[in-house]
Amino acid sequence: MDQSQNVTDYPNNNTIFMVWSFKDQIDIKPAFEKLCSLVSNLNNSYTIRIPNGRSSCVMGVGHDAWIRLGLPTPLPKELVNFEPIIGDKHTAKATDGDLHFHLRAQNVAICFDMAMAITNVLESVAECQEEVHGFRYWDGRSIIGFVDGTENPIGDERQFFAVVGDEDSAYKGGSYLFVQKYFHNMKNWENLSTEDQEKVIGRSKMNDIEMADDVKPTNSHSALTAITDEEGNELKIVRDNMPFGNPFKGEVGTYFISYASKFGTTRKMLENMFIGNPPGNYDRILDFSTAETGTLFFVPTLDLLDDYSAES
Repeated sequence: MDQSQNVTDYPNNNTIFMVWSFKDQIDIKPAFEKLCSLVSNLNNSYTIRIPNGRSSCVMGVGHDAWIRLGLPTPLPKELVNFEPIIGDKHTAKATDGDLHFHLRAQNVAICFDMAMAITNVLESVAECQEEVHGFRYWDGRSIIGFVDGTENPIGDERQFFAVVGDEDSAYKGGSYLFVQKYFHNMKNWENLSTEDQEKVIGRSKMNDIEMADDVKPTNSHSALTAITDEEGNELKIVRDNMPFGNPFKGEVGTYFISYASKFGTTRKMLENMFIGNPPGNYDRILDFSTAETGTLFFVPTLDLLDDYSAES
């Protein structure tokens, strides 16, 4: 298997997420070739300089950018432009994006330096649509006070659920990356009692214990995001969500980011959340959280990036 980018690492203390869109009628290939070199250099450099820093730079490429850059065809089987998921009350928006960068480190200075290096390469050929600075909140909790990512696969399962396998052999080692930026209505959320908040999530707030199936509401977040295949096997994604916020502006939220071997798994979870299972039984968390973005990318292997590197 070709060497994957670092999509299976666990969430770190500091993160910067960046979404870039290429400008029209400009040659973008030289900048992309520099980026391919830069991604490898950043990962190698910080591994050597700060061995225990758990630093990584992961780059994803959107559908239209993949074509415009002349990357291999046929494309990864599930790489498409994300289409909105429209429920009776809530909508998972679709927003544009050509490149996504997921920058992680224990030291925020590393994230900053990586973001600056990427910006220096891209600023003449692309515009940054999103730059979100995430941080670890207490013991891995989201801003709304519950531990985030409890159902994440662990150990060897992370590779199985996050990385493409033999089902798409041309892109074995890659990963489907989906992101959404959520804003939370904290005033309405905090007006709920702890007991009602727990019913929305389906877990206890203090000790993160999941409710029993006969107690958990069917429209709770944990109920609707637990999905299985036709044989009853549980399907999972690797989440690396991070809180972000600007308290003065009243903007606090969660940057949802998932890596998956099949985008269909992520999309099924989103359909359960926004449309409902059954339809109309949507995820109650959406009454307090609004998705402002929604974009799908594919994370190529490091070997594929090396093929397009300016140094190759």
